[in-house]
Amino acid sequence: MPIKNHIRDIQGFPKEGILFKDITPLLIDPEARNKCLEILLSSLKNKKIDKVIGVESRGFFFGMLIAQELNVGFIPVRKPNKLPYETISATYDLEYGTDTLEIHTDAIQKGDRILIHDDVLATGGTAKAVCELVERLGGEIVQCNFLMELAFLNGRVKIKGNEIFAAITY
Repeated sequence: MPIKNHIRDIQGFPKEGILFKDITPLLIDPEARNKCLEILLSSLKNKKIDKVIGVESRGFFFGMLIAQELNVGFIPVRKPNKLPYETISATYDLEYGTDTLEIHTDAIQKGDRILIHDDVLATGGTAKAVCELVERLGGEIVQCNFLMELAFLNGRVKIKGNEIFAAITY
């Protein structure tokens, strides 16, 4: 069964007019989860990666699994005031306001080759903010890697110049 069949649509979440892609059925099914991980890893063959970033919070699930499979470090990128050490931040626009993400200042060393993973590429604001954080710390982005892409929102435009991979495209 395709992994797309393990993602359910939730109308009106988190607010009216939004069609939310719920990945919890995918996480519950070990066979589908393993297949998804296999697809995400398939785009990384012959790429040298030092660390994987997982973006809060749904990017943590497969981000950590990818880091484990690659035997590399994992870096959480979080909402403000969630990380205990010194951080830098980037603010980005949402459809309904702004948000901010933070990363520890010592998470990336100059020249580290970074894979950025998140659950969804939508408008691209989150991904762009994470790319900015990586670059400010001196990291090199190997790939922006997503479980799914909502192509009709044109998020790729905001992170052009970076290699982009999505396991599923809507």
